[in-house]
Amino acid sequence: MRYNSFAFLVFAAVFFATWPLVRGRDRSRWVALTLFSFFFYGWWDWRFTTLLAASGLIDYWAALAIEKWRDRRRPLLALSLGCNLTILGAFKYAGFAAESFNSLFEALGGSAWLPVLRMLPPAGLSFYTFQAMSYTIDVYRGRLAATRDIFHFFSYLTLFPQLVAGPIVRAADLLPQLTWGRAVTAEQRWDGLRLMAQGFFKKMVIADNLAPAVNHAFSAFDVTPSAPYWWLVVSMTAFQVYGDFSGYSDIATGLCKWMGYEILPNFDRPYTAASMREFWTRWHISLTSWFRDYVYFPLGGSRGSEAMTHRNSWLTMLLVGIWHGASWNFVAFGVLHATFLSVERVARIPERLCKLPLGRPAAVLLTLAQVWLGYVLFR
Repeated sequence: MRYNSFAFLVFAAVFFATWPLVRGRDRSRWVALTLFSFFFYGWWDWRFTTLLAASGLIDYWAALAIEKWRDRRRPLLALSLGCNLTILGAFKYAGFAAESFNSLFEALGGSAWLPVLRMLPPAGLSFYTFQAMSYTIDVYRGRLAATRDIFHFFSYLTLFPQLVAGPIVRAADLLPQLTWGRAVTAEQRWDGLRLMAQGFFKKMVIADNLAPAVNHAFSAFDVTPSAPYWWLVVSMTAFQVYGDFSGYSDIATGLCKWMGYEILPNFDRPYTAASMREFWTRWHISLTSWFRDYVYFPLGGSRGSEAMTHRNSWLTMLLVGIWHGASWNFVAFGVLHATFLSVERVARIPERLCKLPLGRPAAVLLTLAQVWLGYVLFR
């Protein structure tokens, strides 16, 4: 069910007519949120609701078990993460991995023998899988108490505004809010309306209108365009991708405000960043902060040697690239951005530029050139 569809308009009208009736009672609120969210998700393909339910049940029970049997928490966490990553890998990456190995075997003179399974990934799989894993990891680390009520948990995991396109919301931020029965304030309604209008403008006016031109440009292999032409195409790609991702995030944030919930902004003027490091603190913030907290920091972050810091950055950015899609261009996208970050850390060019007159605008342009180059691989 797309936000810009008539079906969603009807769905939202029914939901927000029902919401005041259940908002003041915890159990009723959680049950209503879960049922509405599963209906919303099932509109895409009802068969995938069973996968969503199974994934959620695994993490719900794993978190309770981790809290109960602290001496066995490591194998329990490993079981939970293993199940989540197996589901994600089977639907999103198995076909790509099999094709890659078959190509390697053929290049070495052998024959392709691995079966290639092409399964359509369920909508939002990467988002709700990461959200579920962060919940279990936080319970394992003792930073969060496991919720006992299964509908409380599922209302967090499946909250429909951000279920299929993010942002990836942390349990520590949302679970406490789901216990609130307070009325929605006028300020939240106006802020929510503004964000939704902004999001629909980004998605329907900017992204959807740029998409045909961008798709045509990247598929016109018989054309030999000039460098200015490609910079124009990549610039349009940049605003199309931003309009899609940021537009959906704004709509989700606005809908949550209308429900009385606050989720953190997912984009913060990323194309005004004066360095690649700053760009990744402004772009898809919920995703980059997830990889920072659950991958980069556990690897050691920047606490070790310079070589270890670069290794940690490369591994993290490689995974960020692969998260976006199962193909070698996304692997290359992650490698390219890892290279930019490593060079920036060593040479400190943006830092030096910003000390000069008009240095920050120059640093912004340099950053945009690097980001724009990455979009060629993103396509």
